Amino acid sequence: MTTLPRSPRLLLVSSLALAALGVALLGLPHGPQPPHPKPSSAATSDPPSASPAPTDGKATVGRAPATTPTGSAPQVRGSALPLHGESVTGDRAVQRSLEKAWPADLPVQDERELLAPGRELLRADATGVGRSRWPHVFPVRSSGAVAPAFATAHFRIQAAIARSHGSRDRAVVHLVWAGTDRGGTFTDLRITDWYFTRTMQKGASTWTPLPQT
Repeated sequence: MTTLPRSPRLLLVSSLALAALGVALLGLPHGPQPPHPKPSSAATSDPPSASPAPTDGKATVGRAPATTPTGSAPQVRGSALPLHGESVTGDRAVQRSLEKAWPADLPVQDERELLAPGRELLRADATGVGRSRWPHVFPVRSSGAVAPAFATAHFRIQAAIARSHGSRDRAVVHLVWAGTDRGGTFTDLRITDWYFTRTMQKGASTWTPLPQT
């Protein structure tokens, strides 16, 4: 038996009919649906309007808002510096804070050559130890040597960096340190700067400290 070819129009109509039937089946509800709750009068009612300001001159007291008001100071995530009196455990944080505040701008060799005398100068200035090495920085006065302001027992340098200061031949060493003064008071996170200039000595350049002004 010979099968006659179906008309393209008939195939299209059949496809549309099947598609419509599928959509209709999908639209039927699957099982009983719970009834929708009726909105309560409290939920549908308009929010109460703001109470008028009292006219008798007495201020009303309300509760503070639960959220932080706009414009307040943001909280600091992770303290940049340790608390006072945290001892040597917080010195790493001090060093990182210095390096972050002043990114390196000197060759590594120059920074090493500056840090060593910078530390020694600070120790000599605070405790009096080694001042004779720097006669142009700590000149001996006619009235005698100046008494050191800090004891050597609890003196320590917490952090130090060396950076350029205006030109490639000028530099500054930033130091953060702690110590006990002659009155017995211990303080930390003290800041001192020592300035240097590059000079030539015997055909080689060297960093020379400048007296404190």
